[in-house]
Amino acid sequence: MRIELCHNELMESKLPDALVQAISARSRLTGDFILRSGRTSNEYFDKYLFESDPKLIKEVADRMAALVLADAQMLGGLELGGVPLATLVGQTTGLPVLFVRKEAKQYGTRRLAEGGDPAGKRIVLIEDVVTSGGAVLDAAAAIRGLGGTVTDVVCAIDRQESGREALAAAGLTLHSVLTRSDLNR
Repeated sequence: MRIELCHNELMESKLPDALVQAISARSRLTGDFILRSGRTSNEYFDKYLFESDPKLIKEVADRMAALVLADAQMLGGLELGGVPLATLVGQTTGLPVLFVRKEAKQYGTRRLAEGGDPAGKRIVLIEDVVTSGGAVLDAAAAIRGLGGTVTDVVCAIDRQESGREALAAAGLTLHSVLTRSDLNR
């Protein structure tokens, strides 16, 4: 079952203030943080805090599902935070989910991606928070190396810190449920 909400309609609609406030209250931390990119920040969106809340993760995942393009054949959830989101988005869309590791495991099947073969399939990557886009770029390159087609990424939060531009330079379009601007309103 696919959600029949027009992508542009969702992008033009505002998120309910209550949802934005709930995610911000649950996930926004202040202090001194080192981001994956190596940069420092005085605020951090701890996605595990909203992902561990059953109501919030469901609301976010439903909105992410509405951003998945109709021609997608598989979802790729990035380790670790993208995995629970991709699982829920897969439940909503009916699409199978590929779990993409940061690096291939050194035992068992030694796969970089678990859950199916991405070769010849159009895969939408699912990520929790995008800052510089580094993890998404790595995952897209890995999936492309396995023969999958990746052109779109859906994330819960775009921190608006160059990730969108970095992804665009690699031929990836970022669709986000929330941005830093939304959370700062």
